[in-house]
Amino acid sequence: MESEKNVLGTQLEVCSLSPLTGFNRNGNCQSEEQDIGVHGVCSEVTQDFLNFTKVRGNDLSSPNILHGFPGLKPGDRWCICASRWKEALDHDVAPPIVLSATSEAVLEYVSLNDLLNHAVDSEH
Repeated sequence: MESEKNVLGTQLEVCSLSPLTGFNRNGNCQSEEQDIGVHGVCSEVTQDFLNFTKVRGNDLSSPNILHGFPGLKPGDRWCICASRWKEALDHDVAPPIVLSATSEAVLEYVSLNDLLNHAVDSEH
């Protein structure tokens, strides 16, 4: 299988190993056919985003011991759904993203310009 590309067209880099993220919990925000949410946006979550997504039914800040999920705190990197990031963008609470670790698959949902405007690795 060919390695997946990031939104910059280069090899997709690791988003986070601690906490361990990704649809397959391998640290990468790669797209998978079975991942209907497209967990491809490598973000550095903020408190505003954590509050926003909790109100919408996805509490990422509380631990879930059953699933080995530690709960996120501001500054943690996490692969989030492209549609949730876009929704957060529309409500002015989109967290910063890591372009090199964000899957090119998210470009079907979010413009590269919006991603560039929220990049933490904006030297690109």
